[in-house]
Amino acid sequence: MIKKYLKILVVALLFGGCANEKKSEPTPVEVDQVTLAHHLERLASDEFLGRKPFTEGETITVNYLKDEFEKLGLQPGNGDSFFQDVPMVEITGTPTEKMVISGKNGSFDLERLKDFVATTNKPETKVSLEDSELVFAGYGVVAPEYGWNDYEGVDWEGKTAVVLINDPGFQSGDSTLFKGNEMTYYGRWTYKYEEAARQGADGLIIIHDTEPAAYGWNVVEAGWSGARLTIESDAPLLDVESWISGESATKMFDASAMKGQDYKTLARNKDFKPVPLDLTVSVGISNEIKKDVSKNVVALLPGTEQKDEFIIYSAHWDHFGVGKVIDGDSIYNGAVDNASGTAGLLAIAEAFKKSGETKRSLVFIAVTGEEQGLLGSAYYAENPIYEPGKTVANINMDALDSPGKMKDLTITGYGHSEMDAYAKEAAEKQNRYVIPDPEAEKGYFFRSDHFNFAKIGIPALYASGAYEGFDISIEDIRKYNDDYRMYKYHQPSDEYHAETTELSGIQLDLQLLFNVGLKLANEAYFPKWYEGSEFKAARD
Repeated sequence: MIKKYLKILVVALLFGGCANEKKSEPTPVEVDQVTLAHHLERLASDEFLGRKPFTEGETITVNYLKDEFEKLGLQPGNGDSFFQDVPMVEITGTPTEKMVISGKNGSFDLERLKDFVATTNKPETKVSLEDSELVFAGYGVVAPEYGWNDYEGVDWEGKTAVVLINDPGFQSGDSTLFKGNEMTYYGRWTYKYEEAARQGADGLIIIHDTEPAAYGWNVVEAGWSGARLTIESDAPLLDVESWISGESATKMFDASAMKGQDYKTLARNKDFKPVPLDLTVSVGISNEIKKDVSKNVVALLPGTEQKDEFIIYSAHWDHFGVGKVIDGDSIYNGAVDNASGTAGLLAIAEAFKKSGETKRSLVFIAVTGEEQGLLGSAYYAENPIYEPGKTVANINMDALDSPGKMKDLTITGYGHSEMDAYAKEAAEKQNRYVIPDPEAEKGYFFRSDHFNFAKIGIPALYASGAYEGFDISIEDIRKYNDDYRMYKYHQPSDEYHAETTELSGIQLDLQLLFNVGLKLANEAYFPKWYEGSEFKAARD
């Protein structure tokens, strides 16, 4: 009997000890939803003029961010400065009103904006294609690891390639073709322009298709017109970078040597070879060129024991500024994209400041030029302030939006690194589950700034609730997301409305991202890339 009571006493002490230990665990500070709302409302207001680099909107935005970091008591993140200068070239191109397609049976015109857009990254006052021979180059992919070369056998000097958006795996029904429906970097428009230039082509025309592009023609029309920014580079550049609408592509192929052929199916064949279309293209662009410096905003919260190891939180502050009038509005406020992430950056910085010291240092970077091709983060990756080998991880926030608290945590780029496990642990503590991006075919992994951190070997987490709500159905969430993409994405209608915008889901995501960073900031472990990830070699 005495032994029995001793056993009960020991068990009680053990459980009591565990309970006391659990109670003594520090409770993470809450990311303040009021702070989030305040910064989101300000950054998305007309006062900030759409936050476009090289405009008054940039000056207002970067000074606001600097002032808010200073108010929190954070230190300058780039020596004695809160700014990292990002030299850029602004090219304001005015294309000819018509793109002329000519062939044996005559010619026809495509109308600017309605049928085509044309831009250039060449800092020259005039560029043009003059009767440049059109050649269909499939998906415009050169991928030795897949045994794939859509440019093979052609001397591309004096020619313009015509290519499809996305990559051959999309809707192929073959999960072994590239990555099946999951878009690879070969599917991104940025890659396609880069590869065509490397091949020596004069120009490239991408055929727009809403489903594989993951956005409508209205996004192309808004995003590829007016002033565009680029970083000065020694890389080869095309004279003309262009898109044409799907309807225009049909008209072009009907007039070509490929009339009647299923060019989309043909392009998916591994044995595909470029096909001359027996057509030429003519289009010109007159450019106003301005060289200037935009700014990344960088703030530092130093660690204690491991202060030379860093966790970087990032969000892009920029949007499209003042542009084409739509429904009487010309200010592209970018509330979701990405006042939300930038406001979240400030709210998380505030939470860390309230939570007390961490062993590792925390860096908060609001980058410029994301909308123009991830330019600010690309510049940081080429000119890192903090040694990549000592940068533990990147946690990126872009386009945070949901109609309420979400059961899921959707990880874009799931399967690349151990950051998945950190996110899963944090999600489970919120009674949530983790899923891979169900729309991996849309290439979101390559469409925000975490990608440039990953390219230099830094494990990156890009995640938010996007699939199923605690109180909202999967179908209703899908409709909500579709509505945003169709009617608000990159449009003046992406605005913040204090009385109707729901922030509880965003706050829950920010809390999770804060908790992940807090764990990383107080341990000694460096998350690793998984075997098979294309980013592992850079880290190693």
